[in-house]
Amino acid sequence: MAVKVGVQLYSVRDDCKRDLPATLAEVAKIGYAGVEFAGYYDFQASELRKMLDDNGLECCGTHIGIDKLLGDQLEPTLEFHRTLGCRYLIVPGLPTEYTASLDHWRRTAELFNEIAEKIAPHGFRTGYHNHWVEFQPDPATGELPWDVFFSSTLPEVVMQIDTGNALHGGAHAEPFVHKYPGRAFTVHCKEFSSTNNSAVIGEGEVHWHEFFTACETVGGTEWYIVEQETYAHTPLETIRLCFEAMKRFGKV
Repeated sequence: MAVKVGVQLYSVRDDCKRDLPATLAEVAKIGYAGVEFAGYYDFQASELRKMLDDNGLECCGTHIGIDKLLGDQLEPTLEFHRTLGCRYLIVPGLPTEYTASLDHWRRTAELFNEIAEKIAPHGFRTGYHNHWVEFQPDPATGELPWDVFFSSTLPEVVMQIDTGNALHGGAHAEPFVHKYPGRAFTVHCKEFSSTNNSAVIGEGEVHWHEFFTACETVGGTEWYIVEQETYAHTPLETIRLCFEAMKRFGKV
């Protein structure tokens, strides 16, 4: 089954804040098959679902704080995302109390395992999305927080590796897709360039061919999710250029 191409709406966050329905219509017009949310701009799940349906878009996930997956917040979170049609509840970063040391990372992995087991019967998956610090070796042991976390989590915990953030931290993404096979259900396609801070996909140093091959052979990848946080053009034009690059790579 072909991997679908979506976009993380954080890429066009100001447009979403100004006019979410119009922005979703523009995203669909570009050709994206789905969107990953990073906030809901005060809309209800049913309203968001209608906007997606009206534009022929799927929800390929959400970025959500860890607190929303704990305690008495979990059930309302599941109900909201059930209505939205969102299966992937991805944590995009963690407060220091979860990441202060490798032992903290191990305990955090146990927490993600507990969450994954709780939500699996309801059809949901949780996972973690990297920034750059997860690829900085521990000064004492040389271990990477990314490895400590994913070697300690269940296979059901999604490894949402972000190509650009990983390379910012000094690591190419594709070796980790091979190292943790079948776990890259959704991945972030972001460019990184050491000379051009606003490079779009295909203009930087990410090993795109190797990354796509890894995702499509061992990663179990269902969604390539484009994300762009720096701009040489308007945000909507930037994600259009990224989409055109994905098309050139044969992913659309």
